[in-house]
Amino acid sequence: MYRDRTVALVIPAYNEERLIRPTLESVHELIDRVYVVDDGSIDGTREVVGELAMTDARIELIEQGSNRGVGRAIITGYQRASADACDLVVVVGGDHQMPMEQIPELLDPLVEGRADYTKGNRFLMPDTGLDDMPWTRYLANALISIMTKVASGYYKIFDVVDGFTAITRRAIDLVNWDGAWEGYGYPMDFLVRLNAYGLKVRDIPRRAIYLEGERQSQIKGVRYALRVAPMLVRGFFWRLLAKYLIRDFHPLLFFYLFGLVLAPLGVIFGCYLVYLQWIGMGVTGPKSVVCALMILMGIQFLLFAMLYDMQESE
Repeated sequence: MYRDRTVALVIPAYNEERLIRPTLESVHELIDRVYVVDDGSIDGTREVVGELAMTDARIELIEQGSNRGVGRAIITGYQRASADACDLVVVVGGDHQMPMEQIPELLDPLVEGRADYTKGNRFLMPDTGLDDMPWTRYLANALISIMTKVASGYYKIFDVVDGFTAITRRAIDLVNWDGAWEGYGYPMDFLVRLNAYGLKVRDIPRRAIYLEGERQSQIKGVRYALRVAPMLVRGFFWRLLAKYLIRDFHPLLFFYLFGLVLAPLGVIFGCYLVYLQWIGMGVTGPKSVVCALMILMGIQFLLFAMLYDMQESE
């Protein structure tokens, strides 16, 4: 119980036999229920959880049966916590690399109505272990965060891949989780869905924890960013339609439309003019002006659309 709210902890686990024990043994006393969602582990994860559940009545093991992905495991935990009428739901990994002592910092904005979903941001506390992060992961995190800002409309967030999060039961029940991304791109997809429903998201500075000799992340550099890019592009267009056309209406939809049409057409027309110049046919001044205007107007429309989108998402 925290500030008169019941709190559940969801822990997705896949082959975490070695680290699930210290994770569960460090669960904060304010947690009322603990749902360990086993994602088809083939080691002794379930046995360890079952053993600890015998001494801690808060712990419950939920088995997915097969390896469906960490995103699916979290949604399963969300739905179980909501069915049990838990007011707030925190998510941590089963690898003992998230600061349990900072859970109250995640919960305060939810309790006070300043956010519907909070997430950790390790970059707001750069002196707590991030110096050990490989530059490829820095670059991948930056690329993914920039793409997610545009796709989700939450321009003031960063470190979007961090899985240390908290959410209200109202948000869980409001969002349609059908078709959500089930793999390691789930945090970005969740943000897109939250924005489509007009929910507030807030970054919370959190301490980075890296255990020596343990796997650090499923993010493998820029290649991972490119792999989730198609999902973010689809999410971007889905969010625009869901939020600004179906659920409500906002003219920024037309700004995005004009910008996404004019800017590429201007670039294509510019390439054509360069080709004409290259083969010696020459290019007239008016054509060059039209090309420049198309590109500039397209960029201007896009910037105005992003500005309005940012204001709507605050």
